[in-house]
Amino acid sequence: MPATRGTYALVIFLPRPQRIEIGALGTFQFPRGYYLYVGSALNGLAARIARHLRPRKKKFWHIDYFLARATVIEFWTHAGDEDFECLWAQGALGLPKTRVIAPRFGASDCRCATHLIYFGAEPPARMTQN
Repeated sequence: MPATRGTYALVIFLPRPQRIEIGALGTFQFPRGYYLYVGSALNGLAARIARHLRPRKKKFWHIDYFLARATVIEFWTHAGDEDFECLWAQGALGLPKTRVIAPRFGASDCRCATHLIYFGAEPPARMTQN
């Protein structure tokens, strides 16, 4: 895993429908299924991914609240100075059958609808193929 800065995406599975409080953003009813969360790591991809994978951590970002109830099953990274966070989130939202469950999730510092995209019962086939 690169220690450099870059953009990442987490493929996440929520095993059952749940009402989850996402800090000051509010409480949302999240359906069971697969989600994609897109973020950037300006101080290092390895450290950011490792933090997301830790089971116990102080809740700081929106994703911390969600990951307390869900499991990361896969992640992708792109190392580089370019920040593709918004581009990836907008691209994922353009895929068929995606939904925004929590508006502005992970998108406090941009104009995106969300950075947590719901895919439903199964992730797109390309999401889990190597």
